[in-house]
Amino acid sequence: MTEPKRGFFGWVGYLCWRVLQLGLLLLLLLLALLLTLRSVPPPTTAFMLQSPYPVTQQWISIEQLPPHVPLALVAAEDQRFPQHFGVDWTEVKQALQQYDDGGGLRGASTISQQTAKNLLLWPGRSMVRKGLEAVLAISLELIWGKKRILEVYLNIAEFGPGIYGIEAASQHYFAKTASKLSRNEAARLAVLLPSPRRRNPNQLTPFLQQRVSWVEQQMRQLGAGHLKPILED
Repeated sequence: MTEPKRGFFGWVGYLCWRVLQLGLLLLLLLLALLLTLRSVPPPTTAFMLQSPYPVTQQWISIEQLPPHVPLALVAAEDQRFPQHFGVDWTEVKQALQQYDDGGGLRGASTISQQTAKNLLLWPGRSMVRKGLEAVLAISLELIWGKKRILEVYLNIAEFGPGIYGIEAASQHYFAKTASKLSRNEAARLAVLLPSPRRRNPNQLTPFLQQRVSWVEQQMRQLGAGHLKPILED
């Protein structure tokens, strides 16, 4: 007995079912990857694979770092990191308000979003990528938690052409392990992050010198207790 031929709606239903199956498979693979990376250092990232430069990266546990190193990055990049759940809606609202007032559309990415982007996505500012970035950031908050997100970010953020992670950056710029970084050196590395391929912590412009001073001031104001609940988790 021959199978009846599918009509138009039959083919539409069949394709929808196949797309749903593929989507579920991808979600399961993503879940398995994130669960694995909750305890295993990522061997590489999407951004490393797309880098036009030779990649240098060396993992360092967050327990080996002095508390002022992650504090410097939080002070520079995402001061509400302990409070938000992956997406800082206050920052998003302010960025949209600035855009409505005639200013440029600035980034409002949290450390969680930047971790998701660097690990799994691609450069650019398309709405599709920003949407995926937000969903993945919330997933990281659920599966990893704050401490693991901060640890991975410290190890995969780009600090120079092909220089990934705070340990590789410390070795490259200061010829020492990141566990020996001073507060000023940590702040100097933190100001590289928006444009790491065009900045050098040993050749700072007057603007970046002021930025370093601002980051150090923010570190003092936030205080050592700002990240204590996260780092002691």
